[in-house]
Amino acid sequence: MTDCNRDPVTFSSLGSKSVVADFLGGRLTSDAGALLLREIGERIGLFEALNQAIPDPRDPRFIIHEQKEMLAQRIIAIALGYEDLNDHQTLRNDPALQAAVGKVPDEEISLASPPTLCRLENRIDRKTLIAIASVLVDQFIAAHDQPPEHLTLDFDATDDPTHGHQELRFFHGYYDHYCFLPLYVFCGDELVTAYLRPSKIDASKHTRALLKLLVQRLRQAWPEVKITIRADSGFCRWKLMRWCDTHGIGYVLGLARNPTLERSASDWVEGAARQFAKTSEPERIFVSFSYAASTWDRPRRVIVKAEHNAQGSNPRFIVTNVPADPQELYEDFYCQRGNMENRIKEQQLDLFADRTSCHRFLANQFRLLLSSAAYVLVQALRRMALRETDLEKAQVGTIRLKLFKVAARVVVTARRVVFHLATSYPFQKLFHAVFERLIPSPMPGRAGVG
Repeated sequence: MTDCNRDPVTFSSLGSKSVVADFLGGRLTSDAGALLLREIGERIGLFEALNQAIPDPRDPRFIIHEQKEMLAQRIIAIALGYEDLNDHQTLRNDPALQAAVGKVPDEEISLASPPTLCRLENRIDRKTLIAIASVLVDQFIAAHDQPPEHLTLDFDATDDPTHGHQELRFFHGYYDHYCFLPLYVFCGDELVTAYLRPSKIDASKHTRALLKLLVQRLRQAWPEVKITIRADSGFCRWKLMRWCDTHGIGYVLGLARNPTLERSASDWVEGAARQFAKTSEPERIFVSFSYAASTWDRPRRVIVKAEHNAQGSNPRFIVTNVPADPQELYEDFYCQRGNMENRIKEQQLDLFADRTSCHRFLANQFRLLLSSAAYVLVQALRRMALRETDLEKAQVGTIRLKLFKVAARVVVTARRVVFHLATSYPFQKLFHAVFERLIPSPMPGRAGVG
């Protein structure tokens, strides 16, 4: 410890008492909630599965940091709110993170350094990325206790801004900046997969190929499951719809307005306008009709929402092969895809999926998958331990603030590793409840938490 850290820092006094701070508090951490992440990670087998998916070419004689430990170190740190690889220069000595990756906290033995973690990122190849993505799909399947009758897969793309000269970064006219264009697939709150793409492509690029792989794996696990895909108009492509039609996959896709569609729906749009003129109340009419764009292979069912309100006419269209009531299909099913946008925000704002600052494109895809794994980790905690609590529907940032950011003093003895959590921690009851759901009964040999 340097001399400057030993020098006290004197603040303004409180009445007759002086206020002094120093850096002699001992082994402390602000992230004791990492212990919960360790338990959930081991329970779902996430770190071991990822480790098995990634070949380790290093000579075992010279390995100091095991690959599984490095993966856990990166993923848990992301979940704790540390977005930058350089953060690990100091995090590698944090006792909570050391314990979370399976190491006894030790001031003399550090976790992997940023250069070591960077080398891990840059030795990932395309085949390994596919194996890692398969682990995420397997985690999604394992999240179901019983075979589901129906799955709704939400597809959506978003921009991932770049601020350097990374491989395959291009300028995107719609977003008006240089970026990548990752593709996400969610099923409700569960992440299925994430796929980084260059931005000089159509938003639906590779969607059909990815869907084929997902359907094959999901039907392998659940032969009787019914699958429906849901996406906005950027994914409305006739080849995708044709593949769904021929393979028994439902689809509900947004359909961009055009003059032909508007002419076909003009009677209902005008009817909504007349009704609004009579009542001054917003009017909506839902009707389906047959339509085929000039590039499509055949006509398909289109649903129009003919809406008129004080702002004027606002018709919207979707195309579907699902036989259901038009209003129910539009309002109760298609509009629910907005929940996926919240999940993508969690990925990018809370779990730093847009921290794709490596030069190599494949390394950036690996970073996206690490962020996705952090989401799977927190979502498993939300699903298995936070039900019927105040954090059941909380976003990752809120869970982190209330459950992971816990101050503790760490004491290591010959037989125990003890985390003395802050006495004034306001969510002690919640912490106990989560712990008891993850570990319902004492287990012999488990490190103590005091």
